Amino acid sequence: MKDVAGKTVFITGGVSGVGLGIAKVFAAAGMKTVITYRREDHLAQAMEWFRARPQLTVHAIKVDVTDREGLVRAADETERVFGKVHVLCNNAGVNLFGPMDQATYEDWEWVMGVNFWGVVNGINTFLPRIRKHGEEGHIINVASMASFITGPQAGLYTASKYAVRGLTECLRDTLASTNIGVSLMCPGLTKSNIHESPLGRPKHLAEKSGIPVTPEAIKFIGDVHALGMEPEEVGEKTLRGMLRNDLYIFSHPEGRDEVRENCEEILAAFPDEPVPEERMAVERMRRQAKADARMRPVDVTDMPLPPKG
Repeated sequence: MKDVAGKTVFITGGVSGVGLGIAKVFAAAGMKTVITYRREDHLAQAMEWFRARPQLTVHAIKVDVTDREGLVRAADETERVFGKVHVLCNNAGVNLFGPMDQATYEDWEWVMGVNFWGVVNGINTFLPRIRKHGEEGHIINVASMASFITGPQAGLYTASKYAVRGLTECLRDTLASTNIGVSLMCPGLTKSNIHESPLGRPKHLAEKSGIPVTPEAIKFIGDVHALGMEPEEVGEKTLRGMLRNDLYIFSHPEGRDEVRENCEEILAAFPDEPVPEERMAVERMRRQAKADARMRPVDVTDMPLPPKG
């Protein structure tokens, strides 16, 4: 997108942490900004900031991103208040910090339900509306450096963010021939309240959790996040990346070395052997189809298979 002034952005989880940082920056850039929330205390803090800046345009809607019907109602409300939505920012997320070998199905259901299915729900709700009005649009999926870097205590969170990364990369290719951009925002350590998210789990999922959540653990993780980047800086980098239509938006330079090491390890793991021509022909066909998709939509059933032998 070249010009965001007067356009509408819908930001899930936009009342604290990264989401609020993005909301502040996008609103200051002249966007009509919708922020969703679940906790009234977070909403009160966010709205106190916006009320002190009456020149900014913001509207808050209470909705859970796992509630598909609720998101449809939120989209309808947004259109009634501000008109067409141009930018969707799927930011809402949770974390359950602990060893994944202790996780129950309910733990997985909660983390994946918010972090992955919440993104799917946002896309399925808003993408058809953006395509329908035909104006420039953009989808920002907020993942994490955890979508590139793994660790032993964040397995559920990391799995969900890797899923968001794969979804976003494919969606970028899918929409490449349209006027809708797609970006993956990958913040590192940021001042936020995500350490409190286990306290808001639905009761039926929290009761069967295999990962204990203690006040001491929450305080420790909160103290760590307090050392992070200011959310507004993440928001500024998000806006710049969206305006450039970057696929990857990285805010924290400290992740570069580990990502490089991971890439080198992956490349070193490939077998060093010749590829049969028939397999290479299929690979060339796949790469060409990807390149063609960036120029026009491609129906894979119309792609001729390479001859054998």
